[in-house]
Amino acid sequence: VQLQAFGGGLVQAGGSLRLSCAASGRSVSYYAMGWFRQAPGKEREFVATISWNGGSTYYADSVKGRFTISRDNAKNTVYLQMNNLKPEDAAIYYCAASRRGGVYSTVESYNYWGQGTLVTVSS
Repeated sequence: VQLQAFGGGLVQAGGSLRLSCAASGRSVSYYAMGWFRQAPGKEREFVATISWNGGSTYYADSVKGRFTISRDNAKNTVYLQMNNLKPEDAAIYYCAASRRGGVYSTVESYNYWGQGTLVTVSS
């Protein structure tokens, strides 16, 4: 499975971005998908996850109510809609896929990782 994240960019605080993660190589329809982020000098942290059928989602407290994860299994793609962005949201955002189908918030739960897309938020 290869994952490619895109959609990052520069946005002002309070603005919105939509990240996409396209999977290739095989279908991820039965995989859990997640988004993580890593700011300079910090460890990679969990952002959001979605179960294989989209029936369950789970968010980090820091993004709850502002970010929404979704997926389109027909397109083999997962999305992260980010609203009301804050400077502390700035990071490289990574998508990940887990061969298990539930919702998972730990790095170790994921088997495949994309290359990341940079989100910059100006204050």
